[in-house]
Amino acid sequence: MAKLKTTRNKKSVTEFLRSVKDPARKKDCVTLLSIMKKATGEKPAMWGTSIVGFGTYHYRSASGREGDWFVTGFSPRKQNLTVYIISGFGKYQALMNKLGKFKTSTGSCLYINSLDEVHLPTLRTLIKQSVIAMRKRS
Repeated sequence: MAKLKTTRNKKSVTEFLRSVKDPARKKDCVTLLSIMKKATGEKPAMWGTSIVGFGTYHYRSASGREGDWFVTGFSPRKQNLTVYIISGFGKYQALMNKLGKFKTSTGSCLYINSLDEVHLPTLRTLIKQSVIAMRKRS
């Protein structure tokens, strides 16, 4: 079985966030850093080259693949800010309806152009509820 490419590493979150060139995107990252620290009580860590993750949990998929992954996190991509709602979106339809402008993937990726385009208290609640759900799985 292939080894997972995106793993937790010792690279500096601070240095990574300093490398974000767009001032608005950098500001959004600082805001998400604060929200996720509060929601998890964890220090951030780099996962791969471009994901800031918080906490860890061990998973085992139906195919037998297993590994460790972060409980929540974000990545400042060029086109958008990706927020990882690892528990998925199925249980949070009421929150999603209040969130504002976003797109999602079929898994756990929430794509936001700017935090100015979403209702921040709703995003905080969404992240916190997902963290609680993920901790129940562990």
